[in-house]
Amino acid sequence: MRVGLDVGGTKIDALALGTDDTIVARTRVSTGWGDAAVVAAVHDAIDALAVEGGFATLDVASVGIGIPGLVDAAGGRVLHAVNLGVSELDLASAVRERLPVAVAVENDVKAAALGAGSLRGDAHSMAYLNLGTGVAAGIVIDGGLWRGARGTAGEIGHLSVDPNGRVCGCGQRGCIETFCGGGAIARAWGRGGVLPVLDIFDLAEAGDPLAVELRAGIAYGAASAVRCLVLSADVETVVIGGGITALGDRLRDDVARRLRLEGEGSAFIGALRLDERIELLPAGSPAAALGAALVGAAHLHTHLHTHEGAFHG
Repeated sequence: MRVGLDVGGTKIDALALGTDDTIVARTRVSTGWGDAAVVAAVHDAIDALAVEGGFATLDVASVGIGIPGLVDAAGGRVLHAVNLGVSELDLASAVRERLPVAVAVENDVKAAALGAGSLRGDAHSMAYLNLGTGVAAGIVIDGGLWRGARGTAGEIGHLSVDPNGRVCGCGQRGCIETFCGGGAIARAWGRGGVLPVLDIFDLAEAGDPLAVELRAGIAYGAASAVRCLVLSADVETVVIGGGITALGDRLRDDVARRLRLEGEGSAFIGALRLDERIELLPAGSPAAALGAALVGAAHLHTHLHTHEGAFHG
């Protein structure tokens, strides 16, 4: 069994892949706060999968973990996962203390990019754009993640597209994240609410001036991200996921309309047909957990190959 875990601020989405690459079990458990609690929650998720799938934890060959924050994928460490109360944690080693199998750790958005590519059956040239509390992307080329020279490929949220815009948490003005990141939207809205983005869309349709402005900004920010991903990496498809995509077709239609508008003002941009190159990740998709499982399985393959080479001298 190859286990994949998508560790979020409140829950872990977990799944297990069988030998034929089918999902044999999927479950969710609560996420803890702090280093020890996060490690314990990872083990709880693995145990829950074993019960759900009817297999023993001894049958687990690899564990892949997608987690927010800065991730040292080579070392299996996670840094500054502030929503989990983790500042620095050697997560792979901590998990292996109880379950001595191949364990790989990856940034959650990059893991979701791999999973989205696998679900589409086409990981040749695509990007996964995550519109959540923040904005980031994972870029998949020929089935593998493109990390860039220093691992920052896909940090699309911190591209400034309006030098006179709102101040971003990174210190710049008018970053893409200030337009379509959930945290920035909620602060600009300033009216509270359980789902501020949903309120904004609903009230924009009723003519509320601030809601109209912010809704247009969401489309502008997301369209800017799509345009930058295509122009910089020439990906064929941009799959949009994250919490904001709960808006469904209303979000997709807004972004597509904005992309068409930009294409009308530029023959070059219009020729790219950007509005035809976007799609939403289906609600409830296991992309992130699946991608994590694939990362873990790849780590297992590398581990076995390395040991085999050493054995044979």
